[in-house]
Amino acid sequence: MQIQVNTDHNIHGGEGLATYVTTDLENALSRFGGWLTRVEVHLSEDGGSKPEDKKCVIEARPGGKQPVAVTHHAATVDDAYAGAAHKLGRVLDTQYTRAHDHKGSDSIRHMPAPEDPDQVGAIEAEPRA
Repeated sequence: MQIQVNTDHNIHGGEGLATYVTTDLENALSRFGGWLTRVEVHLSEDGGSKPEDKKCVIEARPGGKQPVAVTHHAATVDDAYAGAAHKLGRVLDTQYTRAHDHKGSDSIRHMPAPEDPDQVGAIEAEPRA
């Protein structure tokens, strides 16, 4: 899983911030490691006069699926990132569970192929009396 951190010119933190975000996401999303191909984090400042003007957008790309993006606004960069990371964890958990677990067992997409393909869907006829 590749993690990329992007900031605009108003966000200060440099390599320390990027390292923190990368390490935290690797730990938080480790259970999805083989399923996610790329995660992009965008930290920015909206520039308005609102108290919650910091924004974090995290986009995750599951293999073979459409990208998932979450956004969180907060007063600080840390709070914006933490909120977005929490949202992403919930969204990915839901999608991963739906794709890999169906009512307590594996979904049909992950079942092994039948041993005898000629017998798939065949109904044995009962002898008539």
